[in-house]
Amino acid sequence: MSTTVAELLAELGGVARFGILSAKVGRETLEASVASGDVVRDARGVYALPEAEEATRVAVRLGGVLSLTSAALRHGWALKSLPDKPHVTVSRGRKLGSRSRLAHVHWADLDPDDVCDGVVVPELALAQCLRLLPLDEALAVADSALRESGCAQLLARVAEEARGPGSRQVRAVAARASALASGPFESVGRSLCDEVPGLHVEPQVQIGAARADLVDRRLRIVVECDSFAWHGTRGALVSDARRYNEMVVDGWTEIRLTYEDVMHHPARVRAVLAEAVALAELLAQRLPDGPRAA
Repeated sequence: MSTTVAELLAELGGVARFGILSAKVGRETLEASVASGDVVRDARGVYALPEAEEATRVAVRLGGVLSLTSAALRHGWALKSLPDKPHVTVSRGRKLGSRSRLAHVHWADLDPDDVCDGVVVPELALAQCLRLLPLDEALAVADSALRESGCAQLLARVAEEARGPGSRQVRAVAARASALASGPFESVGRSLCDEVPGLHVEPQVQIGAARADLVDRRLRIVVECDSFAWHGTRGALVSDARRYNEMVVDGWTEIRLTYEDVMHHPARVRAVLAEAVALAELLAQRLPDGPRAA
């Protein structure tokens, strides 16, 4: 079964640039999806799902501005999952009545400098996401922001200026964020790895001729985030099988995580990773020189 542009966009976190999408589905298919309304394209060449335009209309109707993850999408940052309703910030005391059901409403009196074109500015949007989202979702946003030019300084400033409740998480996420993460799937997988005692992974590590998604060099554990959208062809299957065999015979333990398990069954993933760490530690004790360096 082929993957549609909309399905691919959802897996990529709701937004993506032309090069990524066209490489997978082809230019003609991408343009057809835009023409049919399944996908929308903004002036920056960023593609998104139609919900992005609907969110803007909701914010205007409520007399507010897009914030939190809805603002993140407008700034071109990928998410673990799309919000079921737009996040909209309105002025304190504003009466919305039944219209409040159209969005996740946040009340705050924003300064004029905090808003541009109906969306909170990138610095505020990033601070909101890192402070208020669950850790894995915050990491996905931070990683995505770092993949955009100029956002490294933005992230550093947000972390440095963080104060009050949630500021510890802001600094922790900023310190762990990496532009090397390929997308939210890998970011959330890395966050799950961080919850497993003894497991310390790095993103996108070169091992011989192959590049692995997440690697613990000390334990020689490779964690691959296997998405059907990227590995659904016979050529990809052959390539992955060869790489897997080469790593195994070279003494690596390879764990392959699916999108569905990472996003929807985190306890199952943590249990498997914990067992992999225990096995690697046991093997290390049996080797006279301990685990070999990568």
